[in-house]
Amino acid sequence: MKYLIVSDIHGSLPALEQVLAFYREQQCGMLCILGDILNYGPRNGIPQGLDPKGIAERLNAMAGEIVAIRGNCDSEVDQMLLDFPILSDYTLLVDNGKRFFLTHGHIYNEDRLPKGRFDCLFYGHTHRWKLERTEHTAVCNTGSITFPKDGNMPTFAIYCDDTVSVHRLDGSRLKELSL
Repeated sequence: MKYLIVSDIHGSLPALEQVLAFYREQQCGMLCILGDILNYGPRNGIPQGLDPKGIAERLNAMAGEIVAIRGNCDSEVDQMLLDFPILSDYTLLVDNGKRFFLTHGHIYNEDRLPKGRFDCLFYGHTHRWKLERTEHTAVCNTGSITFPKDGNMPTFAIYCDDTVSVHRLDGSRLKELSL
């Protein structure tokens, strides 16, 4: 299966629509959202195209294809708008023997790894994309599609056929790593 992994949407409908267009074009089978979905957060500015209800409508239409994690800006009020669960701090996804730890990054991250074995840690939160192999696992920070930091561009990740890749919003690949 092909997975699109995205984090830190922060309420921007235009950014989400670009990601969903790539999702459909690439015939992905599952959308993994690593938190901070509807709320733009008190430390951020107001994003272009802020439309939490519009985001909820788009995502609810594909609820059966979504696995989502709670970010530090997500709450029970956000859950009331969404037809898929978002309040878990992490999930372990297994695909063809590969184990993926999905989390937002404010609780678990590469500096605070959870116990257990997994092939790749996927997280967001810092709004800085990263894809590298460490001594114990591969690490993919998907960055943010709405508020990238440190001069980075908006990014998301794809996992397919034992390969993780980070992409710009236009779909162009920045980096790839084989697991």
